[in-house]
Amino acid sequence: MFATIESRKEELPEGSYTTSLFTHEKGENAVLEKIGEETTEAILAAKDDDRDELTAESADLVYHLLVLFAMKDLDVDDLRGELRDRF
Repeated sequence: MFATIESRKEELPEGSYTTSLFTHEKGENAVLEKIGEETTEAILAAKDDDRDELTAESADLVYHLLVLFAMKDLDVDDLRGELRDRF
């Protein structure tokens, strides 16, 4: 998925939701708002013991986090390295 996000960042294909995040008039704030929204939705799904919704909202959260990583010129290896150093 991260490779696709990076590709969208480089190519900016028309009609792509990922492209719209990279070119949004709010800039990075648009992605930060989505991360906040998806986090809240995941928390509520967990609270309600809704496994399907928790899975869906968590996928949305991870996707938007990866878009943010691409915006900040970070990648999945940076995340892996951080997690590896913690354990």
